[in-house]
Amino acid sequence: MRDFVRKLIILAAFHCQLFIPGHNRFQIVRDNLLAFLAPPLPALRFALKTVFGGLLALWLALRLGLEQPQWAFMTAFIVAQPLAGMVVQKGLARVTGTLVGALMSLSIMGLAAQAPWLFLVCLALWVGLCTAASTLLRSAWSYAFVLSGYTVMLICLPALAEPLAVFDHAVARCTEIILGIVCATTVSAIVWPQHVSGLLLQQARATWQGALRTAAAELAAEPAPREGLLQALGQIVAVDTQREHAWFEGSRGRERARAVRALSRTLLSLIRISRAAGRQRRDLDPGDAQRLAPAFEQVRQALQAPEQADLPMLRQALLERAREPGIGAGALYCLGRMVLMLDYFAKADAALEAVEQGGETEQAEGQFSAHRDLPIAALYGLRSAATLLTLSVFWLATAWTSAVSALVLATVVCCLFASRENAVQIGFGFLRGIAYAIPVAFVVGQLILPQWSGFPLLAMALGVPLFVGALGMARPALAGTSTAFALHFIVLTLPPTGYEYNVAFFINEGLGMLIGVGCAVMAFRLITLRNPLWQSRRLLEATLRDLAELTSRRLAGADTWFAGRMAERLLQLARHYPLLPEAVRQRWGDGLLGLDIGDELLHLRLCLAAARPADERLQRQALDELERALLHGPAPERAEALQAPADKLLRVLDSAPESQAQRLGRGAVRQLERSWRQWCGIAGGAHELA
Repeated sequence: MRDFVRKLIILAAFHCQLFIPGHNRFQIVRDNLLAFLAPPLPALRFALKTVFGGLLALWLALRLGLEQPQWAFMTAFIVAQPLAGMVVQKGLARVTGTLVGALMSLSIMGLAAQAPWLFLVCLALWVGLCTAASTLLRSAWSYAFVLSGYTVMLICLPALAEPLAVFDHAVARCTEIILGIVCATTVSAIVWPQHVSGLLLQQARATWQGALRTAAAELAAEPAPREGLLQALGQIVAVDTQREHAWFEGSRGRERARAVRALSRTLLSLIRISRAAGRQRRDLDPGDAQRLAPAFEQVRQALQAPEQADLPMLRQALLERAREPGIGAGALYCLGRMVLMLDYFAKADAALEAVEQGGETEQAEGQFSAHRDLPIAALYGLRSAATLLTLSVFWLATAWTSAVSALVLATVVCCLFASRENAVQIGFGFLRGIAYAIPVAFVVGQLILPQWSGFPLLAMALGVPLFVGALGMARPALAGTSTAFALHFIVLTLPPTGYEYNVAFFINEGLGMLIGVGCAVMAFRLITLRNPLWQSRRLLEATLRDLAELTSRRLAGADTWFAGRMAERLLQLARHYPLLPEAVRQRWGDGLLGLDIGDELLHLRLCLAAARPADERLQRQALDELERALLHGPAPERAEALQAPADKLLRVLDSAPESQAQRLGRGAVRQLERSWRQWCGIAGGAHELA
C-alpha cells in the first residue's frame, strides 16, 4: 500500500512541477506530498502528540470555564517541538515572557489608557525593544523577549475599551497560556518521548569528525578551501545551540550538555591552531619545509584516521624533533603548534567520550561569546515598531473593529521573525498558511460545527485538519506555513468569547489576518539591510575591537571568548559572500586573517607569560602600541604599523631567560608581523571602496 501511495505521489508531482519555479521543483513537490500522504513514523508520532496535547488543553480550559479557551489550545501548538527538552525550554521561556508581558501591559495601560496615541506609541516602543533584545540574545531564551513583546498586545488591545478590566485580562491570558504549556510539555514527556540528548550523540560525533577533517585540510601545503571551514564552524555552532535543550532532560542530559560545551570549545581551538600551523608551514624556507614535511604528514594522517592514531607516541616524536640541533625559529613554531594541536585532539576525544558515555570531562574556561551588533538589532526593532504604528494609524483612521486582529497578528509575526534575514520568505509562508486556513476553517466553523454538539465531535472536527497541519510542522521546509495554518485555523474556528460567530465576522477576521501579515511583510521588504558592504564593514570593525582587547584581556578563557565570536562572524561573512562585488570579496579573507592574527596574539601572550621577561614595563608599552595599531585596522600604507611594537616585544623576550617559551615567542612575533602584512596587502582598493 505504501509503495502504491508513493507511485501516486510521484505521478502527481510530475503533473504539478510546472507550477513551481526552480530546477528541483519535481523533487520539492514529491517531498512535500510525501510529508502528508506517506509520513515517516517520527512525524506521525509528533502530529499525534501535538493534537492530543492541544485537545487536552482545550478540554481542561472548557472544564475550568476560562475566558478564552482557544488560547490554551493555540499555545500547545506554538510550543510543540519534536524533542522533549525543546518543549520544556520553550515552555519556560514562554511562561517567563508571558509574565513579564502581563506586568508591562498593566504598566502601559495605567500610564496611557486615556491617551490613544501615547498608548500606541508606548506599545510600539516596547515591541521594538523586545525585538531588538531577542536579536542580541543568541540563544533559545530569546523567545522570552518575543513573548513579552506580543503578550502586551494580546492583553492591552482587547482591554482598551474597558481599561479597568485589564488586570482580569492579564490573569486570564497567563492562566490560559500556562495551561497550554503544561499540557504540551506533559504529553511530550510521557507519550513517545524523544530526547535531545539522543540527538546530541549523532551531532557531536559528526561535528567531531568534521572538525578533524578541517584541521587536517588546514595543515596541507596548499591553502584549504573555505567550504570545509564553513561547514565545520556551522556544525560547532549548531551542536552548541542544541546542548541548551538537553539541559532540561534530567541529570544525564545535563552531563551531556556540559560535555558538548567542552567539545565545541575544544574543537574551535583545534581548528584555530591547525590554521596557525598550516600558515606557518607555507611560510617556511624550503629547507625547513622539507625537513618538517614527514611530521606534518603524520599529524594529518592521525587527524584523518583518529581511531588508529597513537597520540602520546606522535607527541613525543614531535618533541624530539624540536630538540634537534640547528632547528630554526619558524620550524620550532610549527612543531610547538602541532604539539598543542595533539593536546586539543586528546581533549576532544575525551569530551566526545563523555558525550557518548556520560561522566565528567575537563571544562574549557571562558564563555562561548556571541557577536552582537546594536545597530542591526535597532534596525530589526524598527521593523516591528514601524509596522505597529502604521497599522495603528490605519485603525484610528478607519475605526475598523477587525483592525485589532491585524495589529495583534502583525505584532506576533514581527516579534517572531523581524530579526531573521529571511523574514520576507517566512512572512510569505505565513500568508500561504492563512490562505490555506481560511477555506478549511469556513467549512469546519460555518458548516460542520453548527450541526454538531459535544466535545467528542468538536475534537473530531478540529483534530483532523490540525493533524494534517502538525504533519507539515514536523518537516522543516513546511514548518512555517503549517504552523500558520494550524494557529489561524484555530482562531477562525473558535471565536473569542462574547462575539457572535457568523459569516460577516469570519470574513472580517480573515481580512484582518491577511492585512496584518501583509503589512509585516511589507515592513520586512522596505526596512532591510540592502548593502552587504555596510554589514561586512561593521563585522570588520568589531573584529578589530576584539583584537585590540586581546592585548590586555585576561588569558584564562580568552581563546574561547574570541573563537566563539569569530565563528559567528565568519558564518555571517560567508552568508553575504555571494552578494558582494568581486572586487571586495576579500571580506571573507578579512575574517580569516582576523581569526589568525587573534590566534597568534594569544599564542604570543602565552609565551610571554611562560618566559617571564624582566622588563614588564616595556612589555606593557609594546602591547599598548600594538592595541592602537590594531584599532586603526589594515591598509596598504600601514603594512609596517606593527614593526615598532614587534621590535619592542623582541627586546622584551631577549630580557627573559633562555627557554623554549622564549624561542616560540620570537617565532610568534615574526608570524604576527607576516600575517599583518598579508592583511594589509589584500586591504587595498576594496577597503577604500567600502
